[in-house]
Amino acid sequence: MTDTIKSINEVQDQIIEEFGLFDDWTDKYEYIIDMGKKLPLLDEKYKIEENKIKGCQSNVWLHSDLRGDKVVYEADSDAIIVKGLISMLIRVLSGQTAKDIFSTDLYFIDKIGMTQHLAQTRSNGLLSMVKQMKFYALAYQAKTQ
Repeated sequence: MTDTIKSINEVQDQIIEEFGLFDDWTDKYEYIIDMGKKLPLLDEKYKIEENKIKGCQSNVWLHSDLRGDKVVYEADSDAIIVKGLISMLIRVLSGQTAKDIFSTDLYFIDKIGMTQHLAQTRSNGLLSMVKQMKFYALAYQAKTQ
């Protein structure tokens, strides 16, 4: 592992620390929205039905690619909060190995209070995003064995 790539847990801890700087959920939501705005645009060719995440109320497209032994994710959503949520997941998981992605515990979601503050439908959507990202990782892991 090179020095430039942080482990999944290092990135999760960094996000927890960042969210700790905010006193209330209005500020935290603003931060999530900002992260969504900074998410690179997804090429239109990937905004297809097979890349849509099932279980999300809004449209969320997730594209993954295996580069060397690292899984790289790209995504977009038509809902700005959801775009922020997927951007956090990409920040944590993209550029990691399939094995690490599949076996990781995404504890930052609970630690920053996300599960308590999302509406049930958004919470289900977040779980669907995590499942899809782990599913892609599992598929890549199976291919490379």
